[in-house]
Amino acid sequence: MKSMEIFNSIIWDYNGTLLDDLKYSVKSINMMLSKRNMPLMSEKKYREVFSFPIKDYYEKIGFDFSDEDWEKVGLEFMANYASLNPETSVYPGALELLDEFYGEKRQFVLSAMEQNMLEKSVDKAGLKRYFRDIAGINNLYADSKIIKGRALFERQGLDPEKTCFIGDTSHDWEVARQLGCGCILLGCGHQSLSRLKKTECPLVVECHADIKKLLTSSSSGKMNKEG
Repeated sequence: MKSMEIFNSIIWDYNGTLLDDLKYSVKSINMMLSKRNMPLMSEKKYREVFSFPIKDYYEKIGFDFSDEDWEKVGLEFMANYASLNPETSVYPGALELLDEFYGEKRQFVLSAMEQNMLEKSVDKAGLKRYFRDIAGINNLYADSKIIKGRALFERQGLDPEKTCFIGDTSHDWEVARQLGCGCILLGCGHQSLSRLKKTECPLVVECHADIKKLLTSSSSGKMNKEG
């Protein structure tokens, strides 16, 4: 059992955890599906099929990489996403938590978003002041959040026992397990709450407000790395 007090460092996933960009991700993939005369997805459907590795997710929704080049497809999504110029809509509850932790805990971002795009988005959203370090992906096809996470831990001298990773996908749980740190999963992002509850993550909550409740609760739930 661990309470929030034991953690001196918080690592945030970005898309779907801090940035409320679900509708833009759905619009971006639907632009691609429409172009190929493939069935479009609702937000509900997207949250039930989105997964990592991203290539597997594309194949699951009908892309055939024996016919198309995977790298070009990945870049097409990024171009679509950028063209929509997503509003920097931060979850209100996330902003409250950032303020709550600010000055008391070190905060970082670890994301699968391309590094330059990530830094611009964080800056545009007015969040840069909260973070000691912002780690994104430099190479869409060679980098991973686990690799970037390990580099972040080494660079910042983070103690896994005192670090908690907050994300919105089952992959974020896997990243936390590989890094040996605590984890909280949010069911308001890119994967549904029911899917996240099927993971072994010991603390899955519906929204940011549930995490805020833990700050004043004497029983903060299970967040130990072993689950």
